[in-house]
Amino acid sequence: MARPIPLRKRLLVRLLITSVLIAICSVAATAWLAVETTTRAIQEEQGQVLTEDMDILRQLSGYAATHRDWSGVGKTVRALSDRTGRRIALTAPDRTPIADSETRNTALPPRAAAAVDPLHTDTFTEPGAQRTGIDPRAVGPFRLPRAERERVRLLAEKRRACFSNNGVQTRITQMPSGRSVLTDEEGTVDGGQVPTPCADGVLNTPTATEEKALAQLNTYGGDCLKRVGGKFPSLFAATVDFTDRSMLTRYVGGKAETGIDTTRDQDKKAQECVDRARRQQLEPYVAPVAELFLGRGDSAVPHFDMSAANKAKVTGVAGLVLALTVAVTVLVATRLVRPLRALTHAAQQPPEQHVRVPVTTQDETGILAVAFNDLADRRERMEAQRKAMVADIAHELRTPLTNIRGWLEVTRDGVVDPDPELLASLHDEAVVLQRVIDDLQDLAAADAGTLRLHREPVRADELLEQVVAAHRVAAEAAGVRLHTAVAASKGADGSHGLHGSDGSDGTPWLDADPVRMRQALGNLVSNAIRHTPADGTITLSSRRHDDEVVFEVADTGSGIAPEDLPSVFERFWRAEKSRSRRTGGSGLGLSIVRQLVTAHGGTVTVTSELGSGSVFTLRLPDAR
Repeated sequence: MARPIPLRKRLLVRLLITSVLIAICSVAATAWLAVETTTRAIQEEQGQVLTEDMDILRQLSGYAATHRDWSGVGKTVRALSDRTGRRIALTAPDRTPIADSETRNTALPPRAAAAVDPLHTDTFTEPGAQRTGIDPRAVGPFRLPRAERERVRLLAEKRRACFSNNGVQTRITQMPSGRSVLTDEEGTVDGGQVPTPCADGVLNTPTATEEKALAQLNTYGGDCLKRVGGKFPSLFAATVDFTDRSMLTRYVGGKAETGIDTTRDQDKKAQECVDRARRQQLEPYVAPVAELFLGRGDSAVPHFDMSAANKAKVTGVAGLVLALTVAVTVLVATRLVRPLRALTHAAQQPPEQHVRVPVTTQDETGILAVAFNDLADRRERMEAQRKAMVADIAHELRTPLTNIRGWLEVTRDGVVDPDPELLASLHDEAVVLQRVIDDLQDLAAADAGTLRLHREPVRADELLEQVVAAHRVAAEAAGVRLHTAVAASKGADGSHGLHGSDGSDGTPWLDADPVRMRQALGNLVSNAIRHTPADGTITLSSRRHDDEVVFEVADTGSGIAPEDLPSVFERFWRAEKSRSRRTGGSGLGLSIVRQLVTAHGGTVTVTSELGSGSVFTLRLPDAR
């Protein structure tokens, strides 16, 4: 019986697992690719939208910082809307419309995107961010007229040349007020450290316009600074540009200028005074606070445009998944087909070669290979048995035929007379020949499944008595004693039961062909007589065991060698290797026993020990 295949090794399960893995890999790769490309596209679109939003706010904050009102902002709003494809609307804090790029009278978004207030929000210093503070583009009265702007530029050129002669590289940067200053690569004003020959202070001297604006700023913030603490010099007396907050500590007192120490809290309060004063000064020069609303424009249509990089990624991943699928399929198919090809090649070889195939797996294909090898083994054994059987049959038939022919030839030639003794000898040889032919006929019928059985209820004890009676003369001639022993069945209380004619008296019954059973038991008895020495004993017994009737034929003969036990039921097998006929028999008796018992649905086994005898056991179904 074949061993059950583990679930994980079954061919169907392996194919199913392979298909599921390929599907999972494909789905996972597709999902990952979709998420990756979509996420990247959304991030890029969000980043682009955020950049556009910050640029719109920066442009409008710059407009507000350089204009006193919003009267001309409509042109700027429409230009920004055309460039970005966004709806841009400006309203007062109370939702009074100022400008709108949308031509239709549609509702505004529920919330404003940002507030445009250059006096409190700086969108210029750090692009893409909103810093708290005054927009540097809101310069108000500090804006230089053209003449002053040109004069300051010339001074900056002269100072830059001085810096260059002293090994300091700078460039000229124009501030929103129009003043030119020197900055290094890091954006530091005046290059950080000023060479001594260049520290003339001319470039940093306020112009007339700046002096006037500084005086106004001093008026707005002087009282507040005095309340902070200490006596401060004229506010921003040495200022360069008021958009650089890092320089404010130079203008809010200090020990070097006033001899008065200031605390960090005083510096902070002074900074607040300066900011308040600057907002008060710049308020008339900037547009009032406005609310900015952003949305999609009239022609803006949502779309998803896959980039060339994403297209290449999709193509690459699809190709990779396809290649992996093909590779895995080829690998699995090769592993599955290889043993089948080996089986096909072995099956196509000539039968006489008895080719085997290697067993490399434990799945259905491996079991098929094992079955194929077993079939080859059985075919080889059957071929060997067939050849041996032909030789054995020829041997068994040749001996009696040779004897008969020899005696007939010498009788024909007149060498001997056909007396009764000669005729008796010829008759014995004919009987031997007939017995061999009958045995072969029985075996052929059993092999072909045409052996007919005439079943009827049979008592075990009567069957044994009939067998003993038939062989008593032969046993007495050999000096062997025959005995029978029939064990009655026991009841539930352990006593021998007395039942009816169907076995109720305790005797085992079986449903069998009595003639064939006598033949089977008779063959065992004949075999035992031939191998049991004089004064030996042969015991025939029967008993009921569970649902079986067990017959045993035990002798005290020479026994069978352990290495010969597997062969005792083979056809033409004899313990005598010389195949001598001195002990009689054709070598078919035990084979016939096995065939007859098998035809009755039973089994036959043998146990033996050299010098102690043998026990043949027949197990047949009970007739109950």
